[in-house]
Amino acid sequence: MTKKERTLEIIRRLKKEYPDAGCTLDYDQAWKLLVSVRLAAQCTDARVNVVVEDLYKKYPDVEALAQASVEDIESIVKPCGLGHSKARDISACMKILRDEYGGKVPGDFDALLKLPGVGRKSANLIMGDVFGKPAIVTDTHCIRLVNRMGLVDGIKEPKKVEMALWKLVPPEEGSDFCHRLVYHGRDVCTARTKPYCDRCCLKDICEKNGVSR
Repeated sequence: MTKKERTLEIIRRLKKEYPDAGCTLDYDQAWKLLVSVRLAAQCTDARVNVVVEDLYKKYPDVEALAQASVEDIESIVKPCGLGHSKARDISACMKILRDEYGGKVPGDFDALLKLPGVGRKSANLIMGDVFGKPAIVTDTHCIRLVNRMGLVDGIKEPKKVEMALWKLVPPEEGSDFCHRLVYHGRDVCTARTKPYCDRCCLKDICEKNGVSR
């Protein structure tokens, strides 16, 4: 089985296992996803989803958040960790959205990368979830799982993993595939405990189990 064949089979099985998998950050507007994904760095999505409720209650739109002081934002988002740097990036980002994009999140990958605190992972998430464009989100679950499965060979750098996966994953499947890797990584192919290979839908095609290419 080639890497490409394995990839397509993994996509097929994960789609069956997690048919409704989507972004685990709660949002109903694009700018809110932009905020949440910044807060999610070194923090769980579940905690972010709780914290942003208070943030949006006080600052319900881009204009309000752009006018807020960094200190006020920090006081709310502090439970997510790295409070000052995250608050500073969110404030600067909202000001740019207000002043340069009419309060809207740009739908261009390179424009997203120019926003404070937005890296390739965040930009891909927004391109895929908000704009429905091809995207590969190389978060910790994605990197861990594709290495274990043998889709990449000991690559840990997010951009290099992303570039390798673009060669294997059909563009229209990328975003949902990465969401399903998150679900699978949390439930089965875990990081902090021994993976539950006995109940994995991929155990017969996973390189970790000694399945050769």
